[in-house]
Amino acid sequence: MRLPPLSYNVRSLFVRWSSTLLTVIGIGATVAVLSGVLALQQGFSRLYTEGGRADTAIFLRPGATNESESAIQREQAQILIKETPEIVRADDGQALAAGEIYLAVRQRKVDGGGETNVAIRGVQPPSFEIAGVEIVEGRRFELGNDEVVIGQSLVGRIQNCKLGGEIQLNTSPFKVVGIFRSAGPAGSEIWGDVDRLGPILERPNFSRVVARVQKPEDVAAIAARLDGDKRIPAKVISERAYLSAQTLFLSATLVVLGTFLAVVMGAAAVFSGMNTMLAALASRTSEIGVLLALGFRPFAIFLGFVFESLVLGLLGGVAGVLMALPLHGVRTGTTNFQTFTEVAFAFQITPPVLVVAVGFSMILGLVGGALPAFRAARMEPCEALRHR
Repeated sequence: MRLPPLSYNVRSLFVRWSSTLLTVIGIGATVAVLSGVLALQQGFSRLYTEGGRADTAIFLRPGATNESESAIQREQAQILIKETPEIVRADDGQALAAGEIYLAVRQRKVDGGGETNVAIRGVQPPSFEIAGVEIVEGRRFELGNDEVVIGQSLVGRIQNCKLGGEIQLNTSPFKVVGIFRSAGPAGSEIWGDVDRLGPILERPNFSRVVARVQKPEDVAAIAARLDGDKRIPAKVISERAYLSAQTLFLSATLVVLGTFLAVVMGAAAVFSGMNTMLAALASRTSEIGVLLALGFRPFAIFLGFVFESLVLGLLGGVAGVLMALPLHGVRTGTTNFQTFTEVAFAFQITPPVLVVAVGFSMILGLVGGALPAFRAARMEPCEALRHR
């Protein structure tokens, strides 16, 4: 089966440049909105998934889904650390493990946008090495002192979150003595000495125990051994799996929101594309008659118009991606509804976002061009040739 020259269909789009441009802008706007929402989801998800390690074990209370609803007695934490041979130990026998407390506290935003929940974490010295955080300004807090270090993402967003600032926790002021950088969600947290924050925040127990193990497979082995243990019951999960689980609700919400907006705006884009193709059909009726008279089959005509609509969708997809690209790397903040704390992250225009965006634009073009293509294929040569 012979097909009309594809260059013929491409040229026809540029001949009617005004209607083509309007359709491209309509599809592009839809794709830009979809890309923006997906970039937001990717930025939030990657903040958690890229910050987690498979060889770091998280010990929680059995049945807890996150550390904010977990509690491990300090005596049990000591037993866990001492009697778990898979935990990495230094030459002096010191375990690379720490008990931590976690709480969300209300803090005021710098921009006057009211208050938000900020994560406060009481940590022990090994927590810094386990989490891989790096002090970029100032120093670490001293044990036993009312001092804290803050994540870099809080600077400029939360009041008093700056080097030398003073953060009020209950009735006690804590001085900010350092700013740290973290690739994961810890970059939006405030860290202090667990033995000082525990009494002040009225948290006598640890929220979790975190430990570096010798190899990733050890996490499953520890979980199997402690499953149902009466003396030191604990839920054990890798840090990577734990952080990934914390993104599920908001990620799903963003995907649903993006899909809804894309469908609503896409409907208008489909009608715009359909009008463009119908206008092309009306102005090229005699040309279609010539093609049919030359021996081109109706299905070939159909495929030619489908190709034309796909090119129209592709152009709209490229335009939409170009509109959304400036968002890449722009930092924003939102509430993680599983921990009810605010986290800061950047929009991420990743390859999956580009593939979904361009693929969706081509679907819009295909749907919008299906009816005109079908009508073109059903034309009779004689009737089409008589058209002026």
